[in-house]
Amino acid sequence: MALGGNAFLRKGENLDAMWANVRRAAAVVAEIATHAAVLVVHGNGPQVGALLEWAWRSHARLRLDEAVAATQGWLGYLLSQAIGDELAERLGERAVAAIVTQVVVSRSDPAWRRPSKPVGPYYGEEEARRLAEETGWAMGRDPRGGWRRLVASPLPQGVVEEDTIRALLGRLRVVVAAGGGGVPVVETGTGQLRGVEAVVDKDHAASLLARRLGAETLLILTDVDGFYRGYGSPTARLVECITAREALKAVEEGEAPPGSMGPKLEAAALFTLATGRPAVIARLERGLDALRGRAGTWVLPGPLGRRGSRPGSC
Repeated sequence: MALGGNAFLRKGENLDAMWANVRRAAAVVAEIATHAAVLVVHGNGPQVGALLEWAWRSHARLRLDEAVAATQGWLGYLLSQAIGDELAERLGERAVAAIVTQVVVSRSDPAWRRPSKPVGPYYGEEEARRLAEETGWAMGRDPRGGWRRLVASPLPQGVVEEDTIRALLGRLRVVVAAGGGGVPVVETGTGQLRGVEAVVDKDHAASLLARRLGAETLLILTDVDGFYRGYGSPTARLVECITAREALKAVEEGEAPPGSMGPKLEAAALFTLATGRPAVIARLERGLDALRGRAGTWVLPGPLGRRGSRPGSC
C-alpha cells in the first residue's frame, strides 16, 4: 500500500493537523490489515519541505538524504502508534512496526542529468539565484509561485532492508517501510553505502517492494478516485479498468501528468507486468472497497474481461 504524504498534511494545514490525518489513514490500513498482511510505503513531501525550511531559516546544514531519514522516523512513529491503536481495538494486538529504509539507486540513472523534483521551501528569485551560485543547486520556478530547489528522482534498484521487511511481514500484520520512497543511497567501489541528495518516488518504491516480496496486490491510495482521462476537463471520465500496457501508453502520451498521476499509473503497470497480478489506484477513504473491486482504477495484465478483473466493470 502506497500512501501519499499529503494524506498526513494537506494544503494549507500546519503540522498540528498531522495526528488527526494520520489517524484517519491508520483506520483504513487497520481495516485492510484484518484481512491480509500489509506493507505501508508512505510519502513525505510536505514533511521534508517543512524540515528543510526550518534548517534553511536556522542556518543548519542538513542534507536531503538526512531529511528523508528523519521524516521516515517521524512519520513511522506517528503511523505505528496510530495503526497499533486501531489494531489493538479491532484485534487485541499491536502487530505493527516501522523501519527506516535505504533504497539503492544507480549513479548512471539519466535522472541525474535533469533534476526535476521540487523540494524544500519557496524562495524569491534573487535568493534562488544566490543559492544556485553558492551551492550549485538547480533551481526552478514552481507553478504555485516562487522558486524551489530541483533534485533528481532516480528509479529504485534495490532495498537494503528487504530481508528484514520480509521477516517482519511474516510475524506482523502491518510493516511501515521505505517512507518517502526510502533514503537514496549508492554503492561505493568498496561495497559501502553513501547517501545521495535525491528523492525516490514512493509509488515506484512501493511497486519495487511489492514485486520483490510477492505481494498479491499493489494498492496506491491518493486524494482522487483513480485515473481520469481528460482530468480537469468537463468531459473527464474515471477509467475503472486499464491494461498495464495501455497504462504505460497513457503515461507516455501525457494523459497522466508526471507530477501527479503519472508515477502512480507507471508504478502500477510495472507491478502488473512483472507479476501478472492487479494493481489498484483509489481514494484513501475507499481502500477496502477498491480491493473488493468496488472503487478505483484497476490495472490488469489484460485483456480486459478476464477472470480477476474489477467485478461488473471490466
